[in-house]
Amino acid sequence: MFFVDAAHFVFGTFLCCLWSFMRLFVRAASGRQRFNVLGAWNGVTRTLVSVTNTTVVNTDTMCELLCKIARQGLTGPISLVLDNARYQRNAVVMELAAQLGITLLFLPSYSPNLNLIERLWKFTKRRALYGRYHPTFADFRAAIERALCAVAQRALDQGLGGGCKLSYPTFMRFFEGVAARRQTSCQFFTPESAPCRTVWLCVLVLAVADGPLSEN
Repeated sequence: MFFVDAAHFVFGTFLCCLWSFMRLFVRAASGRQRFNVLGAWNGVTRTLVSVTNTTVVNTDTMCELLCKIARQGLTGPISLVLDNARYQRNAVVMELAAQLGITLLFLPSYSPNLNLIERLWKFTKRRALYGRYHPTFADFRAAIERALCAVAQRALDQGLGGGCKLSYPTFMRFFEGVAARRQTSCQFFTPESAPCRTVWLCVLVLAVADGPLSEN
C-alpha cells in the first residue's frame, strides 16, 4: 500500500517559531525555483519511491512513478492511495495503472489528513528547511534530498526493507483491534460491502500511525 502525493518545495526561507531571550535574524534566499518531489510512501516498509524535477509535475511524471513502482517487483496486490489532482486522476494514468496491475484508491475531496505521506513532507521541512539558510538552489535541493535519504536509511537500519504484501485478513485483524478499542463491531464489513475500501484505508492509517516519523 503506497500513499502518493507531490510536494513543491519553493526556494526561499521557511520560518519557524522558537523561544529566545534575544531577537534572531535568519538570512533569506531569493528566487522562485521549485524542487518538485512526487513520492509514493510505502505504509508498511516505510520506504519512499519518488520522481523529482525542477519543472512541473504532470501526467507524464505520474506515469513515470507508476512504472518505477511496478519495476520494484513487489509480491501481492499493489494499491496507491492518492488525491484527485488532475495529473493523477485521468484516463491516461488509470489506463496505465490497469495495465501494470496497480489499484488506484482516490481519497475524498479535502482530506489530506488521510494521506500518510503528508507527514513525511512535514518531517522533511522540519529537518531540512525550517529556520535554515541555503545560499544556493543546489544547497536547498541537496538538503531536501538528504532528509529524504535519511528516512530511507533509517528504515533499512531498522530492518524495515522488503516487499509489501497486504490482504483482506490483514486489514481485518487491524480493524478488529481498532474496533475493540472503540467498542464497535466489524462484522458488517465484508470485501463486497460499499464502505469496505474506506474502512481498509482508515484502518491502515491508524495502524501505521503507531510508528510515526520522529527526530530520533
